[in-house]
Amino acid sequence: MEKWLIALGCILIATGVLYHFAPWLFTWFGKLPGDIRIDNERSKVFIPITSMILLSILLSVILAVFRR
Repeated sequence: MEKWLIALGCILIATGVLYHFAPWLFTWFGKLPGDIRIDNERSKVFIPITSMILLSILLSVILAVFRR
């Protein structure tokens, strides 16, 4: 459990550093075909379906590599 928490912390720190110094790497998130964005006068709804599926596949591959 400790190893997973340390690895998760390192990944979060690396993502934060990347987002701070290279924000253009994350501009694709939420703008893929299949992501739902509804803007009304009084409310905004954003459902990133395609982005979450892609992120889930990427994390599954990364975890499968580390488990071996």
